[in-house]
Amino acid sequence: MASLTLDWIQLAALVGAVQGLFLAGAIAAQRNNKTANRLLSVLVASFTIYLASSVYFATGMIYRYPHFFGIGYQTPWIFGPLVYLYAVAASDRSWRFTTRSVIHFVPVLVMVLFASPYYMMSGAEKIAAYERWRVGNIPMPIKALDPLKYVSGIGYTLATVLYLRRHRRRIEDSYSNTARVNLIWLLWLAGAAGAIWLLATTLRVANVSTGLRDEHISLAMALLVYAIGYLGLRQPEVFRYETAEFRIPARPTADLVLEPPAADEPEVSRYERSGLGDQEATRLKESLIVLMDDEQPWKDSELTLADLAMRLETTPHKLSEVLNAEVGQTFYDFVNGYRVREVQRRIRAGEARTLKMLALALDAGFASKSTFNQAFKKHTSQTPSDFRQAVARRG
Repeated sequence: MASLTLDWIQLAALVGAVQGLFLAGAIAAQRNNKTANRLLSVLVASFTIYLASSVYFATGMIYRYPHFFGIGYQTPWIFGPLVYLYAVAASDRSWRFTTRSVIHFVPVLVMVLFASPYYMMSGAEKIAAYERWRVGNIPMPIKALDPLKYVSGIGYTLATVLYLRRHRRRIEDSYSNTARVNLIWLLWLAGAAGAIWLLATTLRVANVSTGLRDEHISLAMALLVYAIGYLGLRQPEVFRYETAEFRIPARPTADLVLEPPAADEPEVSRYERSGLGDQEATRLKESLIVLMDDEQPWKDSELTLADLAMRLETTPHKLSEVLNAEVGQTFYDFVNGYRVREVQRRIRAGEARTLKMLALALDAGFASKSTFNQAFKKHTSQTPSDFRQAVARRG
């Protein structure tokens, strides 16, 4: 038997497949948020199958082991749905995979159905089929359906990014520190998967040869597997999904604020979804302002909507409606407004001359420099440094 020779791209793909195999097992063993981790484990395992399959064909191993022909053909159809469902499960701990979720995998089931006759062939017949496929003699149903996997991949990437953007808005209605809900990792994964689909689509439209196209895609996918493994080692918290104690509403609470009532309609309809009356809303707003001014809960960097609602002896839903309808801000912007004003007060008092800006920000309740800079610019239209220099010039 002749020795197996690998070029550097095939070696990278093979190493990626081996790493993906171990990584899939390690992720599946995570105890937190098992639904999300199982979906990610299946996703990485499907990457492993695809990478191993690319090496299988590129090195001519099909002629030695023809019975594996087609084993990885359907995997690209499940990449998009798995990334999307993983993002949903990772951002919502209460989400569960149900029979309704299976609809996302109907296309891959259809492709398995059309390809099923090939799985039943003998080894010689599979080699003959492979030779026909290499020269473009692909069965019409599969040839017609195959391009749709690119549409599926790009479509699911867009759906994932849009979902995460909407979810971030929901988070801002529940958290004062969004750093404790790690969406950067999910956005990064969606973006990386989308980049691979864009590369694959571009190479297909440019009519690049199948062999060269597969090499580019395999290398990109191997790099993605390496990156996931690297993040797992350097930042294992991205697989732990630390979240608040109560569930984030399924819809943005801003959407729950109704239009102003008509002249002949009682104003209580503004809060009819939560049963919050106009007078109760006014009292709750007044109590909220008093609490924020007197007890300064905003200095707690981990303050959540649920925490504040508990102090006010109300529900997170009612408090969120008051913030949106009466104050006109999300919980995130409302709390960080107090923190920004506290930093401004201390800068005006001259404390910025003896303390670093980050120390002032942390004392005010901010959890990180980046969050502080972003919130300060949003509330004042200035950077902290610009504001400090302006105060110094006036002083």
